[in-house]
Amino acid sequence: MATIKDVARVAGVSIATVSRVVNGQGKVGAQCRTRVQKVIEQLNYRPNSNAKALVKRSTNTIGIVTPNLSMSFFSSLACGAERAARERGYGLIMRNSLYETQSEIDAIESLRDQNCDAIILHSEYSDESTLIGLTEQIPGLVIINRFIPKIADRCVWLDNVTSAQEATNYLLDRGHKDFAVITSIYQNRDPASRILGVRQALLLRDMKLPLDAIEESTANMEGGEAAVQALLARGTKFTAILAYNDLMAIGAIHALFAAGIRVPEDVSVIGFDDLAIARACRPRLTTMHYPIEEMANYATDLAIKLASNTTAESRNTHLFLSNLVERDSVAELAKTGVI
Repeated sequence: MATIKDVARVAGVSIATVSRVVNGQGKVGAQCRTRVQKVIEQLNYRPNSNAKALVKRSTNTIGIVTPNLSMSFFSSLACGAERAARERGYGLIMRNSLYETQSEIDAIESLRDQNCDAIILHSEYSDESTLIGLTEQIPGLVIINRFIPKIADRCVWLDNVTSAQEATNYLLDRGHKDFAVITSIYQNRDPASRILGVRQALLLRDMKLPLDAIEESTANMEGGEAAVQALLARGTKFTAILAYNDLMAIGAIHALFAAGIRVPEDVSVIGFDDLAIARACRPRLTTMHYPIEEMANYATDLAIKLASNTTAESRNTHLFLSNLVERDSVAELAKTGVI
């Protein structure tokens, strides 16, 4: 395998000159550059990527930090980022934070040690001042799925309030007035924002969401089952369930069927995320499509531009909206029973 010394010897130039040609830095005469490039081709010389990275302080890699890549939502996020990175000639390094603040920081430091050009961070628990400080240190850091006004230009986020309003209005327009909401017990911002959206949609129609119609649990199928079991045990009246995510919605359907309650004939269920499993379950789940792969693609492009300083400075926000995907788990109230 040819080395940089071999190229320099055959081309009759110094190693430093070959390095300048390879890295596109420094002054090299046109004839000399052409001669060196010809020798590189003849010898099939392949520059060492690590050495180039040390010179350019760049590895053409992007880092991504999520709470748990084994969860469908975060794997979709990672897939969107990887596809976008590959299209732009970048590699992707993934890290889990496992829902711990210190692990988030450690993951970011690990990516910085590997000279990642840009980092996409899905931060659950780090406080705003910490994240603001990180963006000051890391030009290519983008926060996904969270909005911080002071660094709005670094945030790619979803309007959870408006999305929940749309889901609620969809049920209201089909005659439902008695709602149950099953939501995540994790104390991040999304559950509170979505409940706020439900309350606002109901308020506009002179309705309220009773406290006993809200049940918190883990944001998975087991949590959805447990939440519905709790609602039924205390006799909460509902003809429709708004679930925090698709996994909880499917768990809710399981619990309802186990209790002899049909979906959607007796109770309607609407999810959030539009994961692949929403199309595979029976009945197929009506849900709000969370454009996480599109957001990841956008965040990747933004992070690369910020890292390379090729985007105009702006205080614009990068806001996405969800859209409702109508399937089979919601019925008109006239066709449903009442719990």
